[in-house]
Amino acid sequence: MRLKRIPIIALPVVLSLLVAACAETPQQRAAVNHEMGCLAGGVAGALIGAAIGDQFGRGAGRDFARTAGGIDGAVGGRNLTCG
Repeated sequence: MRLKRIPIIALPVVLSLLVAACAETPQQRAAVNHEMGCLAGGVAGALIGAAIGDQFGRGAGRDFARTAGGIDGAVGGRNLTCG
């Protein structure tokens, strides 16, 4: 049994259809941007909160204040950027 040759134009057409199927829609891009903003807000808030918490207490109290500041900052930063 002999296979028929595929016309040379078929390969670019098939490849372009595959690439088009993988393309993002504007709504998907907006959702990704929103999630990145939420993540950035949470990380920035955690860092700022931990830095502020580091200013209080000594020893284990300072560790607790740093941790609490980081958690509160992360929650606040995420709420600020995500709404």
